[in-house]
Amino acid sequence: MIYTEKPQEFYSKFDVVSCFVEHNGEILLLHRQDHKPQGNTWGVSAGKVDGGEQVLEAMVREIYEETGFKLVPSQLAYFGKLYVKYPKFDFIYHIFHTKLDKQPEVVIAPNEHKSFNWISPEKALEMSLIQDLDACIKLFYKI
Repeated sequence: MIYTEKPQEFYSKFDVVSCFVEHNGEILLLHRQDHKPQGNTWGVSAGKVDGGEQVLEAMVREIYEETGFKLVPSQLAYFGKLYVKYPKFDFIYHIFHTKLDKQPEVVIAPNEHKSFNWISPEKALEMSLIQDLDACIKLFYKI
């Protein structure tokens, strides 16, 4: 479950950053490798914040590791954070957004993802998405 306000008895084990990378009204989705948690689903660039790392620098790093894009912090807008409760752990989920003028070449990390797709947020909702990404898309894009 995701919450916009911190729920009672919420004990975050870590922070996760994510980003809606957008070009021409389409967002970049990455197809997770089968062996990854929630494998064979689609998601946005995302990952855990490393110890001592700020969320913004973690987002820049994750985008580069997963797509090959070298973005600078000023290209990212912070949307906000959500509180996520899973049965075995809780975490804070930070959402960023960037709009790119040109569609960059995507170089995926083959150990993490098997393909990518640029797709409208509405069409993305029809795909097999990583858990709770549908709710995040609806929240961000007001669908």
